[in-house]
Amino acid sequence: MKEKTGRRNAIKNMLAGTAAIAVSPLVPTIASCSTVAFSLKGNIQHAVCRWCFNELSVEQLCIEAAQLGIKGIDLVGPADWATLKKHGLVSSMCNGAEISLVKGWNDPQYHATLISNYTKHIDLVAEAGFKNLICFSGNRNGMDDETGLNNAAAGLKQIMAQAEKKGVIIQMELLNSKIDHKDYMCDRTAWGVELCKRIGSPNFKLLYDIYHMQIDEGDVIRTIRDNHTYIGHYHTAGVPGRHEIDDTQELYYPAIMKAILATGFNDFVAQEFMPTAKDKLASLKKAVEICDV
Repeated sequence: MKEKTGRRNAIKNMLAGTAAIAVSPLVPTIASCSTVAFSLKGNIQHAVCRWCFNELSVEQLCIEAAQLGIKGIDLVGPADWATLKKHGLVSSMCNGAEISLVKGWNDPQYHATLISNYTKHIDLVAEAGFKNLICFSGNRNGMDDETGLNNAAAGLKQIMAQAEKKGVIIQMELLNSKIDHKDYMCDRTAWGVELCKRIGSPNFKLLYDIYHMQIDEGDVIRTIRDNHTYIGHYHTAGVPGRHEIDDTQELYYPAIMKAILATGFNDFVAQEFMPTAKDKLASLKKAVEICDV
């Protein structure tokens, strides 16, 4: 799976209701962690992104995640929420209301559809007992940042009263526009923070993707310290390549996790890397251990 299209296609498939993959047989690159003794410190709420382990069915991923002490699965829509609950997991970052990564809140032509989608989805998320719902800025398509801010704020403000009433947090993801998502508008923390300020709601926050922001701006720990008030969720992955977060890449995740904890953050950190090792679940286990500070 190429990174430029993998996640986008995965989200597209989820929106089409094709989240499940055959339960058996498992492909050779997936092994079970079910017999592995594992204990966590309890300081971090761990999650994993569904699309990174598409070789497993949702049911299988839930079983393995629970064995690792993972509490949530990101980017799962309503069709699979019952399966997560069956295994004592939450949908830590719900999706399904968005149009796509490239058609988002910065463009008024999509506002009517987005407002309708999010109005319905906020209710679904709240009824399920979850709280986080992802959104995207969309691409620039020649639009300047100020116009994008004004457009996005005007659109999102129309759903925030309902989000506040239902206790749902709308979270816009920061994505890099240098490598993976060319032309994406919310590609800098400063732009996202300004959008938060203009919306002015405690129920609108940023999904800070560490991998993406290392590529586009770097200075990860300082940025987190300075802007943590506006951050509601984190994603991990190794740089370069979006693979394992071990010593094969340039980020030192133990220090990043300690910096996140120091801000008082007590919500989810989700693994969103594409494993390259033969035993992909062993890579997931190691990533959770690295982040469990």
